[in-house]
Amino acid sequence: MKSSIPRSRRAVTAVALGSVLALAATACGDDGSGGAGDKGGEGSGKGTITFWDNNGGVRTDIWKRIIADFEQKYPDIKVRYVGIPAASAQSKYDTAIQGGGLPDVGGVGTAMLAEVAAQGALEPLDSRLEKSPLNGKLSRNLLDVSKAAGGGDTLYQVPTSANNGTLWYRTDLFKKAGLDAPTTWSTFYEAADKLTNTGKNEFGFTIRGGEGSIAPALDAVYGQTGITSFWNGDKTTVNDPKNVAALEKYVALYKKNTPSADVNNDFTKMVAQWDSGTIGMLSHNLGSYQDHLKALGKEKFRGIPNPTLDDGTRVQVSNPVDGLSLFKSGKNKAAAWKFIEFAVSAAENSKFNESAGQVPANTDAAEDAWIQSAEPTKLAAEALNGGNTKIVQLPYYLPDWNTISKSDNEPNFQKVLLGKLSAKDFLDTLADQLNTAQADWKKNH
Repeated sequence: MKSSIPRSRRAVTAVALGSVLALAATACGDDGSGGAGDKGGEGSGKGTITFWDNNGGVRTDIWKRIIADFEQKYPDIKVRYVGIPAASAQSKYDTAIQGGGLPDVGGVGTAMLAEVAAQGALEPLDSRLEKSPLNGKLSRNLLDVSKAAGGGDTLYQVPTSANNGTLWYRTDLFKKAGLDAPTTWSTFYEAADKLTNTGKNEFGFTIRGGEGSIAPALDAVYGQTGITSFWNGDKTTVNDPKNVAALEKYVALYKKNTPSADVNNDFTKMVAQWDSGTIGMLSHNLGSYQDHLKALGKEKFRGIPNPTLDDGTRVQVSNPVDGLSLFKSGKNKAAAWKFIEFAVSAAENSKFNESAGQVPANTDAAEDAWIQSAEPTKLAAEALNGGNTKIVQLPYYLPDWNTISKSDNEPNFQKVLLGKLSAKDFLDTLADQLNTAQADWKKNH
């Protein structure tokens, strides 16, 4: 049965775009205060530019350090910093697109990139990057994610950092059981079974059944089947028979090799449960590293990229990528582009990602000492940039992606875990929604 798709996100985009077309292009000075319809200009390459941080508060201190470094190198450019909480960044951009007041440069993550680009607010960056010292220095896989998230083949975001799916496992429990590291899906399932002793409340794995469950489930599914594209023409591959079989195998772990509480657990509860010491493996991203260190100490666990196929091929779904965008209405694009180049240079990109605990987009930064000593981040960087890694691009560009992957289907995934909905029916429903959203997007683009 096909589920209806809420249109709220599409409505926001349509209203914003209509408002932009109704606006007269007016000159608003050199501080990036134009609307999306303004053409802007290169400017003198000097003066003041405005930068919006899309994770204000969390990243304020590190951005102010980078800005201070930039202003020391370019004393004739001043950066006006505006910190915006992550939860309100999308609405802040939408409001500015409609009414004016966009920055010269801003943080735009892949989750919102297509909507902002579709409203005509962003400057294409391909030709600028080709002429830049950054050319050839950025992760090719992350650039591909940025382009795909923008809705096509145009680069609207210079990636700064990425997270990555990580399989955390208890080295002490594995050693005691005589198990090899769970580097392949075969060894993963073997370990999940062997480490389970329900009588002692010991489990091989903890599965995410609560909020945020869809992306890790898709990561496990595509990782097992080796299917490397989310689309086959205009139809999604999500309900390919191989993916159905992979999901059936994955959800069969629930209650057999996982705690029953997992059906409601988000990442916070999963991490706390795993850190308590009776579970062998946890699939989460790099963000929980410090929690594990505090709870377990460095010698009792490792974090490795999610398992590969038996032949070593790694297939994983795309993780959200953060990055910097240049706004079309800016009156001093030359200075704003200098800021982007500086912020994503090896030294500054390394500094930013050491603070954020994420993988640098600059491949030279990925060689720095801090990342070499943080094994989970080092392995994640190698996986993201590895020649054997195939990334399945999730359709972040679809206005309904967040609704489909969260409110529509997280409850359905819980039904699958509880045996109230088959894996096939779950994936068929998800596929119907995605195919409808894709057709609607293509019709309007």
